[in-house]
Amino acid sequence: FPPVRAAAMSKKADLLDVLSEVKTRVQDKLGIVDFPMPQFILIGKQSVGKSRLIETLAGETFNFISGTLGSRRPTVLEFRHVDNADPSRWFVRDPQSNQWMEHPIAQVMKLVGQRHEELGDSVSRSPIYVRIESSGCVDMQIVDLPGFRDFALNAERQKLGDEIDELDMEFMRDSRNVILCVEQAGDAATMASLARCRNLDPKFERTVLIRNKLDKYYKDLTPDNVNKWVDGFGDLPENLVRFALTLPFWQDGEAPPKPFRELTKDMDEEDRRQMQRRGLSEKYMSTIGFSNFASFMETKIESMFGEAIGPVLANLKELKESAESEEQSLSVELQDTDPKRIVSTVRDCGVSFAMALTHVMEGVLELKPVMNLEDELREFHDHHRALGSNHFSTLPSGDFVGLGEYIDYLRDEMQLATFDVEVNGGAQFRRLMSEVEIFLRFSEIAVETKKKDVIQARGVSMTTLTWRDVVVKLLSNEAHLPLQRRLAYVGERIRWFFERQKEAILNFMLTLEGTPAANMFSPLFPRHARLIQQNEMIKHLVFQTYDMACQRQLKQFLDLFDNILTSTFSNPWVFLKGATTESEGDVEDLKDDVLPSFEDTKMRIPKEIESRCSTEGQLCKWLPGIPPEAN
Repeated sequence: FPPVRAAAMSKKADLLDVLSEVKTRVQDKLGIVDFPMPQFILIGKQSVGKSRLIETLAGETFNFISGTLGSRRPTVLEFRHVDNADPSRWFVRDPQSNQWMEHPIAQVMKLVGQRHEELGDSVSRSPIYVRIESSGCVDMQIVDLPGFRDFALNAERQKLGDEIDELDMEFMRDSRNVILCVEQAGDAATMASLARCRNLDPKFERTVLIRNKLDKYYKDLTPDNVNKWVDGFGDLPENLVRFALTLPFWQDGEAPPKPFRELTKDMDEEDRRQMQRRGLSEKYMSTIGFSNFASFMETKIESMFGEAIGPVLANLKELKESAESEEQSLSVELQDTDPKRIVSTVRDCGVSFAMALTHVMEGVLELKPVMNLEDELREFHDHHRALGSNHFSTLPSGDFVGLGEYIDYLRDEMQLATFDVEVNGGAQFRRLMSEVEIFLRFSEIAVETKKKDVIQARGVSMTTLTWRDVVVKLLSNEAHLPLQRRLAYVGERIRWFFERQKEAILNFMLTLEGTPAANMFSPLFPRHARLIQQNEMIKHLVFQTYDMACQRQLKQFLDLFDNILTSTFSNPWVFLKGATTESEGDVEDLKDDVLPSFEDTKMRIPKEIESRCSTEGQLCKWLPGIPPEAN
């Protein structure tokens, strides 16, 4: 090559080396798959000439030994043009160290074969990386995919073929990959691999068709049909980049008649000479022969990788910023989790977590996780079913056959406004309060009071036993325990709700950083949230303490209402009262309801006291009317 062109090729090779190294480190070492690095992928049926095309691009023959089952994983081939590399140098990237290791070509073939054979009857997406430095190759990187299988002898081979098809299609779906589709230079309408490309790339924006074995069709081409043949007789779209060529070949078991590079050159010249003789139009001549294909690949590579530099640098910048932020976060975590400060750090995290609960209950937009009432009730029942809980009523009444019927009742008959709305925090708590209020409305004596129960309750006593005492006994026996179990349901529902807010609280604290709303809350929230998220010990201690607080509040709630129930059923007359206010018209119409004034409240209190006394007085008139003895 001339000095200027040689220098340009050297710089291009250096650029490819840098981009290739970046891609390998980012994708393989860091595990980041979605990285904007373009690449060529080679597809086609078995024995269509894919391997020979790779050999031609490399400038020498070789044969990857992949066993009787053929290749079962991608092979990433990196070709680097090095003027003084004679003989060529071969490298394989070690999968453990990610370093290029130089080997003799025979050893490279063996290593590649072992990587295929270790898969057995399975397929892997993990590629083999091979690098060739030669004076006769083109600077490029190409991914050789396993060939499509036309047929299978048995079910196992069919399964293997299906897995290979899915592997190839996965690479073809990636919009960054330019597809090199190798087909035999036959009827364009029967090209199966090209049809697969059409399904994933309908406009053929990233598909290049290589029609191999052009020499077999020399005799069929005439000045009348040669242009139509190259054009696919209308079956190939105008915008599809296509090439027709003949790759070097010779009889199996025999040595090549000439050095491989000379043979490639001869085939290329023969293709162009034969097509010119048959009167092929000049506009199609640039699509004939390997040399035109190689020139196209060099230009395409420069274009692709030139366009990729901007996105690659942008992604590397994002990765750098992310790594620096992670480093700073880990530094803070290391400092805060120092054994001398760990107790104080855990307490600070717990305080921030508790403070954040208040804000979550006040309502935060776009906060996750969320759930609707049906999912909430089903998850609550599944939770206690797994625990084997039986200390509270799971349904408000025996009239409900199961949870599904209760859910339908809440949705269809009660028509809770937020039943199907996915919410959390305060909105979810408000909905929970509506549900448990409906649940408690079913609190009634569900059994019929029988004559023998009344006689048994009357009994006999050394002192005077009145009907008032009998009513108290009946109420205590039939209503106290059911109401106690319903209140236990309410308590368990509230506790379960707060325990399920932990993830929402943590997400709220984490998502504050860098948002306009961050200035409205404690600046310690994001810092403490990262500590809780990243340090399992701190997370366990904070969540455990939070759950213990919920359990403690449940116990206090139940103790309080147990005492109230005990007091109520020991002397129910004291708790009798009429309606607080008198309503006019429809009792469900609350549009005009407003808080009473101070003067109205002063006038209402004496009326309520009188109302309570009148209720008790009315009962006192009724009870003496019950005959003490049977007539």
